[in-house]
Amino acid sequence: MKKIINDPRAVVEEMLQGLVAMHPEILHRQEDYQVLVRNTDQAGRVGLISGGGSGHEPSHAGFVGQGMLSAAVCGAVFTSPTPDQILAAIKAADEGAGVFMVIKNYSGDIMNFEMAQELAEMEGIQVASVVVDDDIAVENSLYTQGRRGVAGTILVHKILGHAAREGQSLEAIKELANRIVPQIKTIGLALSGATLPEVGKPGFVLADDEFEYGVGIHGEPGYRKETLKPSADLAQELVAKLLEDFQAQAGQEFALLINGLGSTPLMEQYIFANDVAKLLEERGISVVFRKLGNYMTSLDMAGLSLTLMRITDEQDLVALMSPVDTIAW
Repeated sequence: MKKIINDPRAVVEEMLQGLVAMHPEILHRQEDYQVLVRNTDQAGRVGLISGGGSGHEPSHAGFVGQGMLSAAVCGAVFTSPTPDQILAAIKAADEGAGVFMVIKNYSGDIMNFEMAQELAEMEGIQVASVVVDDDIAVENSLYTQGRRGVAGTILVHKILGHAAREGQSLEAIKELANRIVPQIKTIGLALSGATLPEVGKPGFVLADDEFEYGVGIHGEPGYRKETLKPSADLAQELVAKLLEDFQAQAGQEFALLINGLGSTPLMEQYIFANDVAKLLEERGISVVFRKLGNYMTSLDMAGLSLTLMRITDEQDLVALMSPVDTIAW
């Protein structure tokens, strides 16, 4: 294993210190907790938090800031944060109007965030949440019942963050979350596994000429392994799966997110994006918002994911395009 680290057991702690050292104008550390909080003044609005295991950077700390998350809680690598850490994030985000939690659909995350919600409500803080389950690759996988939460979570952060900044109530944000999450779908592929620092080797190994459709962001199994194909063929499979799941029709409007999983060069992401754009144009799909880069990674995994969000309300597009002050958006 070749990694630019010190102690494999201290990677999360030292990463958090580095984030604060490099971006003190945007966020700060909640003392004694693995929680990063934005520096903005409290204005009586709904707080928005998210989080999960580390190793997915820039998620989730990279989206803390004005217009997106109030706070992010960072668990150990690929491990849910504990209820006390999440409770600390809730308290840090609370401005008196309640706190909304964005949770990815993994059993440990759901259990610990719900426990933290109960603790917060015992202290008089109103809390609501949504579970993001955008990965259409498999119905059930390791750590989850139902579809996994992956890169589409970033679009949820963006739209709900805009709503919170606009002063919408906790109830209105819950209603908005329930409406948009079913309209966000993701599917990905991997060329290599992720290497956990404390383990020192990839979680799974693919042959030099092999890739796997549908691998999860923790290395959970996908749905098919094949010999590597040209980008155009990969795009054909992923686009077809997404449009079939949406039952998409020509003329419908979609937001597009192409996400690198950690080790895929931007050159390759843009080649893939070109193939995706051609396919969507051929199907008569109108792409009204585009984003490309590394947003929800899996350590050093080589691969990418493709997310589409059906735009059914123009205010969602306004929210996606609104300016924010974060590290990664």
